[in-house]
Amino acid sequence: MPQPAASDRARDRIHALFVVCVLAVASLVIAFLGASPARVTSRELLGDTRTPGDAAFIASHRGGAATAPENTLPAITAALAGEFDYVEVDVALTADRHPVLMHDASVDRTTDGHGRLAALTLAEVRALDAGSWFDPAFAGTQVPTLAEFLDTLGGSGGRAIIELKGSWDADAVAGAIAEVSARALEDRVALASFDARTLAFAAGASDVVSRLLILKNVPADVASAVAEAGARGVVVSRKAVLARPSIVDELHAVGARVVVYTLNDDTQWDAVTALGVDGIVTDDPHTLSEWLSTYAGER
Repeated sequence: MPQPAASDRARDRIHALFVVCVLAVASLVIAFLGASPARVTSRELLGDTRTPGDAAFIASHRGGAATAPENTLPAITAALAGEFDYVEVDVALTADRHPVLMHDASVDRTTDGHGRLAALTLAEVRALDAGSWFDPAFAGTQVPTLAEFLDTLGGSGGRAIIELKGSWDADAVAGAIAEVSARALEDRVALASFDARTLAFAAGASDVVSRLLILKNVPADVASAVAEAGARGVVVSRKAVLARPSIVDELHAVGARVVVYTLNDDTQWDAVTALGVDGIVTDDPHTLSEWLSTYAGER
């Protein structure tokens, strides 16, 4: 009889060890899921949908392009200091696939260099003067890297719309998202692109970082286009919205947001605010902020 009793005790010990292992694994899974950032909703990132006449949020175009050289740290710092809702910047890849802030395909307009950005290495781009063209006071200003921009953003508490310019592959998009995640900025950054393929790469790299589809022309079924891109909304041209005002209601009906670019005077602001758009990209955020305050006060 002693042998069956010993056998039972062994089985009990094995069972207890199994239970402990299962609970340990479950605890790790729960801890991992608890530490993973939750997907950011449209409301959390971009606010409630506006109705006609509501004040739209302000996105300061290319940093603070009215007060400092566009897409540079002085411009970004100025915009963040102004406490506008968003800073909007453009990010493109150098020849050695480093993301830097640059709007144009070439560096000619906004630096003292020449040639296509995609043909220049990071070291060559960093050697350029990106400030003198705007004002001698900014001489020696460098083209910032995405990492430098995100460091500045992270220390400010601000939010950003980052347009991915040019050709991006899956590895480049994943690298950019890794930079965002490393600074825990997933809930403060939206990636935007004209290219649905680039947004698809972003979706594959992160189900947390939000995406916006940029449109110059609006497809017939814009709601489906946004859904297929997995986007939180659109950044769309003023002309397209005014030509088809119904897209505001169409997108709001599916929980998407409408951001209009790039509007710089009160006539333009008035036209889109009357439609209930959610955001306005502008080169003159200070004046727009004052205008919105006056506009809201008159309602």
